[in-house]
Amino acid sequence: MKVQRAMGEKSVCLQVYSCFLLLLAGFVFFPQPCLAGDEFSFDPDEFEKKNLQWGGYGELKAEHMDINQGSAFSLLNFFDSPISTLDRMSGTLQIDGSYSYGIAGVHWTLQAMGQQDDIGWYDRADIFEAYVSLQPTPHVRVDIGKKSYKWGKGYAWNPVGFLNRPKDINNPEESLEGYNIVEIDSIKSFSGPLRTLAFTAVALPVRQGVNEDFGEINNINLAAKLYFLYRDTDIDLVFYTGNSRSSRYGIDFSRNLASNFEIHGELAWTPQQKNIFLMQDGSVVAREESSMSALLGLRYLSENDITSIVEYYYAESGYSETDMDRFFQLIEDGHNLFLQSADTAFLDRARDLSLKGYGKPQPGRNYLYGKFTWKEPFDMLYLTPGLTTVVNLDDQSCSISPEVVYTGFTNWELRLRMTLLEGNGFTEFGEKLNSNKVELRVRYFF
Repeated sequence: MKVQRAMGEKSVCLQVYSCFLLLLAGFVFFPQPCLAGDEFSFDPDEFEKKNLQWGGYGELKAEHMDINQGSAFSLLNFFDSPISTLDRMSGTLQIDGSYSYGIAGVHWTLQAMGQQDDIGWYDRADIFEAYVSLQPTPHVRVDIGKKSYKWGKGYAWNPVGFLNRPKDINNPEESLEGYNIVEIDSIKSFSGPLRTLAFTAVALPVRQGVNEDFGEINNINLAAKLYFLYRDTDIDLVFYTGNSRSSRYGIDFSRNLASNFEIHGELAWTPQQKNIFLMQDGSVVAREESSMSALLGLRYLSENDITSIVEYYYAESGYSETDMDRFFQLIEDGHNLFLQSADTAFLDRARDLSLKGYGKPQPGRNYLYGKFTWKEPFDMLYLTPGLTTVVNLDDQSCSISPEVVYTGFTNWELRLRMTLLEGNGFTEFGEKLNSNKVELRVRYFF
């Protein structure tokens, strides 16, 4: 089974690479919009801060996936109706903005999307952010409502992001849904080595219908962040406590070693964290133990406009290779049982374990992330090719995503990306649902 999948991937990869190169060539030789006739003008009113500010984007996206037939997650999801490919079309509309008047301001981010694929139709409409800000003094601000957090200095992961939603590692910069909170923020500047000191305190209630997906209900959780700007180094001390989740502590930093070279890191510690484990005899055990997670990364901009982001991520609470092997074996045994007797007991257990941790985007312990983008190579205007890769350092499986972004039309962005998943049997990326994916995204910003 594993050998057949590996052999089938070669022709698919060649087809994907051919499509990628053809589109890249089209962008290179496509006539660029002529800007030589534009006249320079200066309007002071355009630079005045307006009370009402808003914008957003509309997006259309087409995706094609080759299903990794025989992989653990294809068996788990399509055990009763196997498919070889999956095509999807989706549309997204996001509107964000703010309105300020005196000491008060209102901020919002709204998003709606719908998608149609070979399985069916799915749609949603969410309020990502909607909160009121009050700033009675230049040094104090109070926020009340639904707000999104991106605490931490990491690009792909944030171990100290105790209030963050998990990022999509393939699109880490996308907007994320927030939580209903009450926040107090205070900031002060100094003239010595300690240049800035800021303190943020957040109360996050969890009850029926309010922040239910954060953790156990009927609790009020507290988080705090103390920020320093000391001798050109940004430092955060982060703390969280509450009964919805276990308490945790963290620290992060970032520093520019040169104008084009930045390093950053995060360290988080959780004294007691509950994890679910599948044992050798098939039983499921819940363990509560301390865990540490860490991240170390860098950003570098070369002289020829190549931006490199590299990060190493360690999660002590992640699953080992042995743990994942047991999970993959359970799915394989469950599929064999289903073929013999139509009994789904093992597959149902595997599906439950997947929801409790084994099926999360990065379930392992050691990862390396790299993103490289080259702005307008060889003077090809408006073109930015890039490459993103994620490597599971424990089982040596990985994903590789070359892409090209074209912005030659005002307010438009076109992105072609393909993702290839490489790995042997019983490895993270070798057992994913799809073996590759091609994605074309068109966005209009307003």
